[in-house]
Amino acid sequence: MASPSISDAAVASPVTPVALDPSPVASRPPAATAPVRKRPVLLLDQRPHPSTPTSRTAAAAAAAAAAPLSQARRKRGLSSSGRPRWQTALSVAAKNAALLAVLLYLGDQAWRWAHPAPLAQPDDAALAGYTARVNDVEASLARAFGALKVQLEAVDRKIDGEVGAARGELAALLEEKRLAIEGQLNLLDARTDELNDALGGLRRMEFLRKDQFEAFLDEFKESLGSNSGTEVDLDQVRALAREIVMREIEKHAADGVGRVDYAVGPAGGRVVRYSEAYDAGKRGGLLSALPFGGGDNGDQSQKILQPSFGEPGQCFPLKGSSGFVEIQLRKGIIPEAITLEHVSKDVAYDMSTAPKDCRLSGWYQGTHTETPQNHAAEMYALTEFTYDLAKNNIQTFDITAPDVGVVNMVRLDFTSNHGSSALTCIYRIRVHGHEPVTPVIASPLP
Repeated sequence: MASPSISDAAVASPVTPVALDPSPVASRPPAATAPVRKRPVLLLDQRPHPSTPTSRTAAAAAAAAAAPLSQARRKRGLSSSGRPRWQTALSVAAKNAALLAVLLYLGDQAWRWAHPAPLAQPDDAALAGYTARVNDVEASLARAFGALKVQLEAVDRKIDGEVGAARGELAALLEEKRLAIEGQLNLLDARTDELNDALGGLRRMEFLRKDQFEAFLDEFKESLGSNSGTEVDLDQVRALAREIVMREIEKHAADGVGRVDYAVGPAGGRVVRYSEAYDAGKRGGLLSALPFGGGDNGDQSQKILQPSFGEPGQCFPLKGSSGFVEIQLRKGIIPEAITLEHVSKDVAYDMSTAPKDCRLSGWYQGTHTETPQNHAAEMYALTEFTYDLAKNNIQTFDITAPDVGVVNMVRLDFTSNHGSSALTCIYRIRVHGHEPVTPVIASPLP
């Protein structure tokens, strides 16, 4: 349906129908130029809108104008689309041919899929070439794997070398640390031993107790007389101290320790048995020049019971680092202490020959006909001690055995010395004690 503007235009200027030539086509004169192909004309619906009063008149006029035009087209053989019939036929034939070609192609593909062609057998040359290529690839892979293996082995060796070096450095560091720690532990052990020795020395020191001091003070006041009163003058203390010191000097001047020695040789003590003596004459050197070094100078064992002046070499040497000496006392006593003397370290040639760990035993020998083996069961230990080179060269050790009876035989055993493996030197042995109140013939075992 046309818009109102178009309908108005159609009413304002009505279309004049085209007059067609009724004469036949053959009778027409030939055209000077080629006939121009007419484009199909789109005919608009020029019917008036039903709302307009002139719609019916315009529709009738349009129908009257279109009727002669359709008749002319039918006379010229044109189709409804405005093209010649031969063009339409040709288009249909082309489309059918294209469809047939597509159908043939699809049929051929279906036939090929249903009946595949047999595989062509490769010839010997192609197979040989393929085999050669495969061999080349395998050789290349083998060479690559070989090179990779060599590189891995080199990397392994390098890693092993670095790990070994690191392990060696770590072991050396650990060993160094271990040695340092061991040195510190040894130093700590040495200090511990020194502390133990110091504590032992403190234990052996006789400190004056309070009651003893008070008794000494009372005795001191009594010695001053009753007119002195309770006050003590400083000069009086000095005088008493001088008197005590003089008495001690006199006592030590007698034998060096101020105690009776019941093993001294001139009073009746004697060495009855000892371990193997050291023969310095067979070795020569410095020891052979000492008094005990060579020649027959009598029984050298009696030197250990004689007073000495601390001369180096005036001793009785025993072979090895261990041995013993048995001494008969001048009479039966109740032993209280033993004194072991060595040369002073200020004048000694070698302090390694001094005895170290010692043990003193005793028993009572009734008759001279009894052998030492008969008294092996009667012997009992009196004390054990260690000779310390850091202290005075004359050291006294108390008897520690309880309930000690009367003895007239003692035996000193030393199990070690201070470093010498060849010999051990004994300068002097003293045995201290007191005589029993009543004389006894034998002493019961503790």
